Amino acid sequence: MCNEAARRIELGLLREDFHHLRIPLRFPEGLPNMAPLASIRITDPTVIVRASADTPGEAELVTRRWSWPGTHGRPVYNYRSDGRNIARGRCLIPVDGFYEFTAPTDPGQKRKTKWLFTHAREPWFCIAGVWRDDAAVGQAFAMLTTRPGADIAPYHDRQVVVLDRSDWRGWLDGSAASGDLCRPAPPGTLVATRVDGTPAPPGG
Repeated sequence: MCNEAARRIELGLLREDFHHLRIPLRFPEGLPNMAPLASIRITDPTVIVRASADTPGEAELVTRRWSWPGTHGRPVYNYRSDGRNIARGRCLIPVDGFYEFTAPTDPGQKRKTKWLFTHAREPWFCIAGVWRDDAAVGQAFAMLTTRPGADIAPYHDRQVVVLDRSDWRGWLDGSAASGDLCRPAPPGTLVATRVDGTPAPPGG
């Protein structure tokens, strides 16, 4: 399951890209701190985009905690979309990459191998998420997951939902059914790179 991501996106680029999609982006809590983060982990705060609570058709960028406390205190950071109708609390999680881990790949290697997944065509992208109010930690979000696509299957049996830019508006305003958008990314969407720089072998 995805428990680490990267967000090294300049605020100006993020704002400009939403403008090109004709999604007005507001900052109800002021301009966020968008310092580059190569590692965002569970419980860390990061920016999310959600439908404006005040103005239909607009979106707002706010900073929220990744994960809320679940059963027995375990953090809920990934949330299965399978078979669920997610109509409320939708959000977009802007990232430029996320990490997955596999069994050691080299002889004598003790730690798991870490892989960074980036978008093949875009400098940054959005993962579908859901946010909620939690009595213990306040508002927090989780990343939605689905079955793996061809790019992820060699590394993990689940994948976060990577939304195409053409689907961002429908996700935020609720006009698109969650079951139609929470699907594996098409083959060739994501590129895997071993964190030490070793390229992924052909076919994963």
